[in-house]
Amino acid sequence: MAEVLVYVDHVDGAVRKPTLELLTLARRIGDPVALHLGAGAEEAAKTLGEYGAVKVLAADAPEFADYLVVPKVDALQAAYDAVSPAAVLVPSSSEGKEIAARLAVRIGSGLITDAVDLEAGDEGPVASQSVFAAGFTTKSRVTKGTPVITVKPNSAAPEAAPAAGAVEQLSVTFGEKSTGTKIVARTPRESTGRPELTEAAIVVSGGRGVNGAENFHIIESLADSLGAAVGASRAAVDAGWYPHSNQVGQTGKTVSPQLYIATGISGAIQHRAGMQTSKTIVAVNKDAEAPIFDLVDYGVVGDLFDVVPALTEEVKARKG
Repeated sequence: MAEVLVYVDHVDGAVRKPTLELLTLARRIGDPVALHLGAGAEEAAKTLGEYGAVKVLAADAPEFADYLVVPKVDALQAAYDAVSPAAVLVPSSSEGKEIAARLAVRIGSGLITDAVDLEAGDEGPVASQSVFAAGFTTKSRVTKGTPVITVKPNSAAPEAAPAAGAVEQLSVTFGEKSTGTKIVARTPRESTGRPELTEAAIVVSGGRGVNGAENFHIIESLADSLGAAVGASRAAVDAGWYPHSNQVGQTGKTVSPQLYIATGISGAIQHRAGMQTSKTIVAVNKDAEAPIFDLVDYGVVGDLFDVVPALTEEVKARKG
């Protein structure tokens, strides 16, 4: 069976959920081979093997942490040359899409981004994408070279399928451009205790209707009762009510949770572009004509200051 190269997204060796989803999807089209860059490969290999990686290519060098993107592309290309895979799968983060695009250019292959599903086809892997405000689903395949595909988080439920997961060291030669952009400082993000926005199964977002930073605690309370991440519309972020790191939309982050709750958000196309692939969408808005209601599965016409606290109390009561 052909091998499928999977780029591992991890934090200090702890494998992140989108990588487990990629391994699950990769098994549909071949035998997953994971590429782990940085420290912690031996520990990560246990998890990667549990979810189907037949082997783990590992490389550790200061360049991966000290410089932006290009050293990682060098490593991914080295892994590609070593494996000759049927496809290359990369998590669809901002960094992941840049790495994938650079690799596709280097190897002269086609690129598909933001896939939400993957299946085997007679002429190569077929990727599904959700487009035009989730009004259409397209199916595409790469016709030139080895398919390089980025996949959105929450596109598949991780399924364990124990495999060898044997670690093999990968030799990487860095090009002249790999040290062109150096990272000079890092500031750790303060932990909120909530899930990462792009990986969360549930997201609760607030918009202009929240009417001030002092009122976002209402959104946070609902999110915490559900074990959800907190998002915000561009209007709320531009007004300074919530950090840009939590913005959902075309100029923010793209999310695809099982449940997306939009409160006080009108539903401008810019916001819809960032959440339209959510599995179930619920909106709370006092304007019955708000565009968001054209997209939702369930809509509540009402004042969020009445609806959201009542929903929070109901969730707590049921959990209690």
